[in-house]
Amino acid sequence: MALDRLTQPEQKLARAISQRADALLEDLRRHVETPTGGSNAPALDETRGLFTERLEGLGAMTHSYRADPRPDWILGTKGADFAPPTAVCARLRDAKPRVLIAGHLDTVHDPQGDFRELSIAADGKTATGPGCVDMKGGLVIALAALEALEECGLDCGWSFLMNSDEETGSYFSDTALATEAKAHEFGLALEPALAGGELAVERMGSGQFAIRCTGKASHVGRAFAEGVSAVTALGACIVEAGKMPNVERGKILNIGPLKGGAATNAVPDEAWAWGNVRYPTQEVCDELASELDALATSDGAMPGVEVMRSFNRPAKPLIPRTEKLAFLAREAAEDLGQKLPFAKTGGVCDGNQLQAAGLPTIDTLGVRGGGLHTPVEWIELGSLVERCQLLALTIARLSEGRLTLK
Repeated sequence: MALDRLTQPEQKLARAISQRADALLEDLRRHVETPTGGSNAPALDETRGLFTERLEGLGAMTHSYRADPRPDWILGTKGADFAPPTAVCARLRDAKPRVLIAGHLDTVHDPQGDFRELSIAADGKTATGPGCVDMKGGLVIALAALEALEECGLDCGWSFLMNSDEETGSYFSDTALATEAKAHEFGLALEPALAGGELAVERMGSGQFAIRCTGKASHVGRAFAEGVSAVTALGACIVEAGKMPNVERGKILNIGPLKGGAATNAVPDEAWAWGNVRYPTQEVCDELASELDALATSDGAMPGVEVMRSFNRPAKPLIPRTEKLAFLAREAAEDLGQKLPFAKTGGVCDGNQLQAAGLPTIDTLGVRGGGLHTPVEWIELGSLVERCQLLALTIARLSEGRLTLK
């Protein structure tokens, strides 16, 4: 790797990270094999504690945010017994720009499932494992980057935010994200790179909704006419909702799963549908909200239709301040001999909320890989060192004051 485009301290930093290759892999294995999916509180607490301990070893002070409430109709809600805190380990410097690094500890994988280990391919170039790319790899390289910066004497001002519910919408951590966004100047989130290694500079927004229909139960054979089918009412709502998407405008609505009825010979008195929306602008968001709300019936109507929605992730358009931050990261990549193309995506992450709160944020600085959220999730192992170098160099250059956003 040619490093002639880097300063002497930056070359030292890049070499220090190269020497951490084995340690990065072992850290990845440890965290991948700690099952933090499925709202597994003990594993989340363990992982949070491991990261916090090492960050405090760098001089960080830790504070926690209590969990915000989450609507109980959202799928995956575990009840009051699961309300994980959000930890923020901060080592800020008065004379240095304040950089917020954001990563989530949770995955989508079943902690009791068969997919539980990091398995390295025969050629040693890739590995599979639950959360290896989304985002255990990102967390591991961020910690290593901060440790390497300290080792090389490059003093930086940073905070490391770790939440435990990004995969389910970051409801518990919403206040933490918004508060910390307002206290920092730059945001770096650890989501994995896009499929071709791109940096996502523009994202759609996302929201969740549920439709609940109520009717009147009755026996199909003896009193069919006395019943009012909630499932039939829900079907009508689904048909209307199916008319709402407009892909050309980026107006997306998906429904599923469904629930309704207990037996074929009983008229069902309750039925549910859950769904997700995506939107590129606030205008399209408002349009979807209005159209969904219009499905609801007035009080006392039979069958009854209730619409619940939470459009909590605003769209993340490319704004000038974020674009400047992205170009700084691209320059760092090119100076390391890497490429960093830009792209847009329909996916959402905590970067949406951070930017909506006023913090220019680039949010795909994690590792490269694919198969996210599937039993074949994989990581390109070489990206552990490469993306760690990129992240560390980006933080170092931000701390030098190379980018001003005024």
